Amino acid sequence: MLTTSGGWLLLVAVLAPFLGVLAGLALGGRNAQRVAMLTLPIGLAAAGGIGWTLLQSGDTVVYLLGGWAPPLGIALRADGLSAGMLLAVAVVVCGIGAYARADFGSVAGEPEQRASFVYWLLLLAVWGSLNLLFVSGDLFTLYVALELLTFSGVPLVCLDGKGETLRAALRYLLFALAGSLLYLLGAVLLYGGYGTLDIALLAGRIHPEPIAWTAAALMTVGLLAKTALFPLHIWLPPAHAGAPAAASAVLSALVVKGSWFLVVRLWFDVMPGVVTLPAAQLLAGMGAAAIVVGSGVALRQVRLKLLVAYSTIAQIGYLFLMFPLAFDASGSTLMHGPVLTGGLLQAVAHATAKAGMFMAAGLVYAALGHDRIADLGGVARAMPVTVLAFAIAGLALMGVVPSGAYLAKKLLLDAADSSGQWWWTVVLQGGAAFTAGYVVLVLTNALRRPTAPVMLVKPVARLSEYAALALALCSMLLAFAALGPVPGNLVSNPLLSKELWSTLLVVLGGTLLALGLSRRPLSGSTANDR
Repeated sequence: MLTTSGGWLLLVAVLAPFLGVLAGLALGGRNAQRVAMLTLPIGLAAAGGIGWTLLQSGDTVVYLLGGWAPPLGIALRADGLSAGMLLAVAVVVCGIGAYARADFGSVAGEPEQRASFVYWLLLLAVWGSLNLLFVSGDLFTLYVALELLTFSGVPLVCLDGKGETLRAALRYLLFALAGSLLYLLGAVLLYGGYGTLDIALLAGRIHPEPIAWTAAALMTVGLLAKTALFPLHIWLPPAHAGAPAAASAVLSALVVKGSWFLVVRLWFDVMPGVVTLPAAQLLAGMGAAAIVVGSGVALRQVRLKLLVAYSTIAQIGYLFLMFPLAFDASGSTLMHGPVLTGGLLQAVAHATAKAGMFMAAGLVYAALGHDRIADLGGVARAMPVTVLAFAIAGLALMGVVPSGAYLAKKLLLDAADSSGQWWWTVVLQGGAAFTAGYVVLVLTNALRRPTAPVMLVKPVARLSEYAALALALCSMLLAFAALGPVPGNLVSNPLLSKELWSTLLVVLGGTLLALGLSRRPLSGSTANDR
């Protein structure tokens, strides 16, 4: 194994954010934001360069640290899955960075705020940790990346220092540390049994036996706790809803993707012949339960940020539906292919849409001084760009043409049909209706005529509004970027009457769910809602 052409870009993608953290700490004060603003385009360019190098070479991009090949050395690797996640995270971080300037920006003449200084350092640390996780080639380096991600993400929850958010952060930390411990125990078992933690070498040595099954179970459960897959989700709603919007966007759109990505890497690249179809069915069953429970509880919320937080639980469930659909015809081995492409599209679509949704919810809260759903009447007229961003993000999550979630759903539906697993077709279609339910709930209240003129507590920054809108549009238009690797028969004519009727039925189903499950779906607020 040798360092490939363009391999140095992997080092840039990992080191640039961490060097930004060190520079921000050294320079201090308002300079942390300036350092972050300088680092964002560098990281984005590095991610784009890795993707371009991969397309040109058609092979994995590799960088050997110190020139030593595994197992003596550590290799950084980027395949198509890594490159896609690197670029998606870079785009989302840049969008969040533009949005956060209004909340955590430095204003001349005003005293410096500790939260502002800390936020920019944590944003860069999360970014660097994710990049390290995406390109790491061995399980111990992945563990280090996981811990860096945990200790970068947890403080984002309690930037305001309130007791409620501190409790939410501690609960998050306990789940994250328990998950890391289980992951590390599994890695120790694998090293003891096979003598290496390098992914490529381990994949060639591991085979179905008790030690491999035990390690797979420990590592998977630990990662599910960090991902907040139902029923290991109880830490997520208070953590994501209580954090500032610019932090919630990072946590919901990006941080949970790190542990999900590692589950994918373990199952598809390290243990494709070890994990079993029944285990994959169980994983997807937990995902289906997450869709139903998360969406149902979201529809019962009276506050917008809590609704968006519970919808994250539901959307996480979608990310695990691909596992049983990716097995070969014999049901013995997980396969790379269209199903994995669908999972990647779903993850990227969720990252961009959910970031835009949380950012829009934060703008509503800042402008109105509250986020009570029943009291949103007239906000669409007062804040049209913000409501448009929320609406587009919601449509993208529903899987409306031409969103990335649309293509992801088509790929998974095609796999479910070809493999005879019809029950996942029901889950995919029903889940879209649940998503439509809480989107319809919010938009119905936002478009309703207010009983009194809407009074904005403070104006919102145009840059923040357009940053939220841009990320929502990225999710909505993702299909155009993904038409190449997707089978043409799935998207040959997405505007056929069949597709349009399908979308209409999803919206109608969502409307019925909003009417039946939400507390006050179409009426104004009462004293009980306040």
